[in-house]
Amino acid sequence: MTSDRSYRQPGVVLTDHHFTVPLDHAHPDGESIELYAREAVATGRDPEGLPWLLYLEGGPGFGARRFIGRQAWLGRALAEYRVLLLDQRGTGRSTPVSRQTLPLRGTPAQQAAYLAHFRADAIVRDCEAIRPQLTGGAPWTVLGQSFGGFCATRYLSTAPEGLAAALLTGGLPSLDATADEVYRAAYPRIERKNLAHYARYPADVERARRIAAHLAETPVRLPGGYRLTVEAFQSLGILLGTGDGSHQLHYLLEDAFVPTPDGPALSDAFLEGVHAQLSFAGHPLYALVHEALYAQDPAAPTAWAAERVRAEHPRFDAAKTLAGDEPLLFTGETIHPWHFTADPALAPLRETAELLAARTGWEPLYDPARLAANEVPVAAAVYHDDMYVDTEHSLRTARAIRGLRTWVTDEFEHDGVRAGGPRVLDRLLALVRGEA
Repeated sequence: MTSDRSYRQPGVVLTDHHFTVPLDHAHPDGESIELYAREAVATGRDPEGLPWLLYLEGGPGFGARRFIGRQAWLGRALAEYRVLLLDQRGTGRSTPVSRQTLPLRGTPAQQAAYLAHFRADAIVRDCEAIRPQLTGGAPWTVLGQSFGGFCATRYLSTAPEGLAAALLTGGLPSLDATADEVYRAAYPRIERKNLAHYARYPADVERARRIAAHLAETPVRLPGGYRLTVEAFQSLGILLGTGDGSHQLHYLLEDAFVPTPDGPALSDAFLEGVHAQLSFAGHPLYALVHEALYAQDPAAPTAWAAERVRAEHPRFDAAKTLAGDEPLLFTGETIHPWHFTADPALAPLRETAELLAARTGWEPLYDPARLAANEVPVAAAVYHDDMYVDTEHSLRTARAIRGLRTWVTDEFEHDGVRAGGPRVLDRLLALVRGEA
């Protein structure tokens, strides 16, 4: 481990840490990669007297949130913890994964083999490799948001001795659902979020249909070259799973067209806003390994599960919608083959993505027997009708983890720890401590 000189933001002292870990923990003498993490301590506090809290970001493929000062939940955590914001492998300032770096791995087959080491199992091994260097061997508390909660569940399955407590927000995964089952549960939820959006903003029904009809005739290139097709436009529905996402989508749609000498056209402002939402340039790992999060049957590839299951839900078929008078349905947290032709950040990785979709030999991520005997205090915020993580799947898992306490709420969407961070963290801490 190496550490940089500390620096300050309002109310916080920050220190950068760098670690070297094996790419494949089963072969510790083989290739290594770098991890980066940012330590945060409240100004005026002695860090040596504070327990550690490890934050695992959602994703996959996102570095830890870049807070300014004591934003969101961080201020509450700093009241009693020394916080580590880890850039999980392949993200942020850790050894990066992108169209620019992956060619260093060699052929698409070699790239796919490399990316097979970027699931929750490897991330937990990373955490256990760096924990003794920071805590001297003492267990720490983990706060896992979304995919970070998946990682925390893996942690409880394989290395519970490293945990003083586990706090999960919107991140209790099914222990055994296949990718197909995950998406069969997802599409009805996505449809409900669409209908709720249109009930809130009825004028958006015609706006969305008009934009889709325009794109069906003339696909548009976004800034940077992203090819905006109808399907790509529909994928803006990923916004509908966050607390303010419906409002963001509405503001995008309401001023989409401008008059030009050649007739109405999609405005530069609209196209710029859409590009900011859809481009994977900042998080390509998300698109590459997203379905692998649900791969637990060694004999079964994921085989573009979201694309195949979508065909079972014809109401998401834009061509059929535009031929009638139904509202256009946006999609959600789903990755499709067309992403790797539409997005310049992903296009060079198309063959690699195809190989990952066809890959077999994935190992199960969770240990139901060990979870049933769990002794680590665990609390989970389950957001009712969460668009990203199925509520029934989460509650079934909650019943399977001994001692886990749930807080089921419809006050927040999937990003509750961001939108209501201090209250969410306070509630989870009270639950694991038996104070609520």
